[in-house]
Amino acid sequence: MFTGIIEETGIVEKIHLGKASAVLTIGAKRVLEQTKIGDSISVNGICLTVTGLSLKSFSADVMHETLNRSSLSVLQCGSPVNLERAMPADGRFGGHIVSGHVDGIGKITKICRDDTAVWYTISASPVILKYIVEKGSVAIDGISLTVANVFPEYFLVSVIPHTMEKTILKEKRNGDVVNIETDLLGKYVEKLYCSSAAFHGESKITKEFLTKNGF
Repeated sequence: MFTGIIEETGIVEKIHLGKASAVLTIGAKRVLEQTKIGDSISVNGICLTVTGLSLKSFSADVMHETLNRSSLSVLQCGSPVNLERAMPADGRFGGHIVSGHVDGIGKITKICRDDTAVWYTISASPVILKYIVEKGSVAIDGISLTVANVFPEYFLVSVIPHTMEKTILKEKRNGDVVNIETDLLGKYVEKLYCSSAAFHGESKITKEFLTKNGF
């Protein structure tokens, strides 16, 4: 489990491509502290298991499914990546609940500076957009961000200077793809609602029921 607060940016040092998988070696510093083989590290929002360690880098396997559903397939040697270790039990929850299991990719279609903030317009498929709500949370390349506006084919986020400085967003340009993980809560609510309706014939969970009970 992660929070979406990036600890540092690393650099892809090696990419070993298999028939339908890959092994990434990523240069880093801070996330290597107290890290062991088998630990989880979020790389651009994707939970990867550490399979190799050195003093200045770690390695992780990337499976076929992950390559198909994320932007890891377009990484090259020298690419910067966002890194975050799994959240410790006694840590601060600075962002939101991020699982590291991305829902898919989006594309940056516009970047606009507004005083100190930078606005990103990100297009995505309807399957992803239905879980994105205004003022809700979304993880973009592993970064916990607040959704400013949602439209039928895209959504907007506003990024503060600190986030720009500490993440790879400052490297992004129009047309670049990003990994998107929507808020877990919406997906679980939808699943429970649909399961209840299928089991009982008609769900008792209605808008009126939720409003009455404080949702």
